[in-house]
Amino acid sequence: MEESQIREISCEQSVLSKPDGSSDFSQGDSSVMVGVYGPADVKQNKEILDRATIEVIFKPKIGLPGVREKAMEKMISNTCQAIILTTMHPRSSITIVVQVVQDAGSLLSCCINAVCLALMDAGISMKCMVAAVSCAISEDGEVILDPTLKVAQVASSVMHFAFESKEKDVILSSTQGMCSPDQYLSCLASCQEASDKIFTFYRTSAERRFSKT
Repeated sequence: MEESQIREISCEQSVLSKPDGSSDFSQGDSSVMVGVYGPADVKQNKEILDRATIEVIFKPKIGLPGVREKAMEKMISNTCQAIILTTMHPRSSITIVVQVVQDAGSLLSCCINAVCLALMDAGISMKCMVAAVSCAISEDGEVILDPTLKVAQVASSVMHFAFESKEKDVILSSTQGMCSPDQYLSCLASCQEASDKIFTFYRTSAERRFSKT
C-alpha cells in the first residue's frame, strides 16, 4: 500500500524587503522563510576567482542550530552548488538564509523547495530547478510520501530526495533508518514521480507572477 499525496503547497515570493529574493513557503503545516542575498561583494578570505561563493545559513525555529541543523545546512548547500551557475558570478557571494517557521514533517524537502523559489525570485542564474520530496517506510512496509512529523517519528526509515528539472536525475539522497534495496528503489521511484507536483507548482507560480507584470 502507498500513500502518494503530497500535502498542500503554498508560497509567496518577494515577501522580505532587504534580500534580493525571498519566499515564504508552506507544505502542509511545515513552513519555511528564505532570503537570498547577492551576488554581492565577498570577503577576500572567502573569494573564489572563477565562481561565486555560496553560503547557506540555517536557522531553527527556536534556539541555536545543533548537529541536525548543521547537517541540513550542508545538504541544502550541496544542492545549491549543484543547481546555481556559480561561474556566472566569479569573485562574489550568494548568501541563502533559511528560517524555519514550523516543522511539521519533511522539513528538508520543504527547505529545498523554498530555496529554489527564493533563488528564482532573486533572478539567480541556475542550470535547472530542483524539487525535493520526502518519504517514509512504516513498520509494516507502507510507503508514505511527504510524511508528517508524527509519521516520521515512528517510521522504520525516512528518505529525502532532490531531483533536477531537466531529466529528473537525483542530486540529493539522504536516508535515516534501515531499509532494503528494493524499498529504497520503490521510495526513489515514488518521490521522483511526485516531484512533478512541485515542478508544476513552480511553473504556475512563475506564470502567475509574470501575468501580474
